[in-house]
Amino acid sequence: MEDNTLPENSGKKPVKPRTNEEKQAVINRLKRIEGQVRGVQKMVEEDRYCVDTLIQISAINKALNRVGYSLMERHTHHCVASAIRKGEGEEAIDELMKVVQQFSK
Repeated sequence: MEDNTLPENSGKKPVKPRTNEEKQAVINRLKRIEGQVRGVQKMVEEDRYCVDTLIQISAINKALNRVGYSLMERHTHHCVASAIRKGEGEEAIDELMKVVQQFSK
């Protein structure tokens, strides 16, 4: 059976480092998500209605997926494309497919 796990830290660096603007946009999104998670914690502490809490959890999942897909798109355009140009595309595509599988679980 094929191993579809990815290391927690590959030790690799991006082919094209993120600009300060790109970093800040991702950080801002993650901070909003962090605030949403704190809001859900408060909802649980306040014994709020389950469906209301579940709706907020669903919104957090969607927001995290959007951040992840944004990072995946950038990775594909820069890191994977660069590997293909260097003749190292198979490994990069295999790695990308493992990430896509993680997202689809």
